[in-house]
Amino acid sequence: MSADLNRITLVGNLTREPELRHRPTGDPVLSLRLAVSSRSREEGVWSERGNFFDVSLFGPRATVLADLLQKGERVGVDGRLSWREWHDDAGKRQERVEVVASDIFLLGSGRRTADAPPKEPMAA
Repeated sequence: MSADLNRITLVGNLTREPELRHRPTGDPVLSLRLAVSSRSREEGVWSERGNFFDVSLFGPRATVLADLLQKGERVGVDGRLSWREWHDDAGKRQERVEVVASDIFLLGSGRRTADAPPKEPMAA
């Protein structure tokens, strides 16, 4: 019998400000949108294409990272893919694949502008 594996590691830049919300149980959830570039070569010409991923981080670390992350920040995400399905207000079936992060790593300043002060590093 083979074992299944569901793991994803991404490195990219946040495309919007992180959104911290709380589940009905009070548990924090941090929602991010991550842009990851991929390169391909077609007929001898290289081109870049953006891939966009919705990322969720659950638990106490979500609260800490909500204060540290900002749009443009370069981060690494380690986690798993999660597929969900629901019906919208019009009754139409919707589907989405999201990344459920087990950890998020701050990798640098990303596209932060010179007039935006850097946030303080997280204590270990």
